Amino acid sequence: MADGFEIRRAGTVEELLAAEHLYDGPARAAWAERFLASPGHLMLIGYAPDGTPAGFVTGIEMLHPDKGAELCLYELGVDEAYRRRGLGRALTEALLAAARERGCAGMWVPVDTDNGPALATYRSAGGAHDGVCAVLAWSFGAEGHEA
Repeated sequence: MADGFEIRRAGTVEELLAAEHLYDGPARAAWAERFLASPGHLMLIGYAPDGTPAGFVTGIEMLHPDKGAELCLYELGVDEAYRRRGLGRALTEALLAAARERGCAGMWVPVDTDNGPALATYRSAGGAHDGVCAVLAWSFGAEGHEA
């Protein structure tokens, strides 16, 4: 394990809310409940030796008639105080193991091409560049984010 961190699957709303400082924005209990109730959604949290949530990774299992199950690494985050200690790689590898346990044919992650730390982390965990990709997004505003 990376530098004494423990990685566990989050299974309660309280665990998801306790890791809120690692997310891009504030967490909501209703969204956390919905996340946990959604088949194929999982979050792994890396805890520092003192029990503090130090990092997380989320995955979403997707199914398609010609590909079977694949896991999308949706988001990875490590608290700045715990970076450069192998936690991001350990979280990625733990998600890879979960994908294999679920019988997924593979795992993939969209990543900005200028995000050097993320690219280095995913490559260190065995990820390989799969070609050029553009990510297009649609935003529905605040009302699209209601539970």
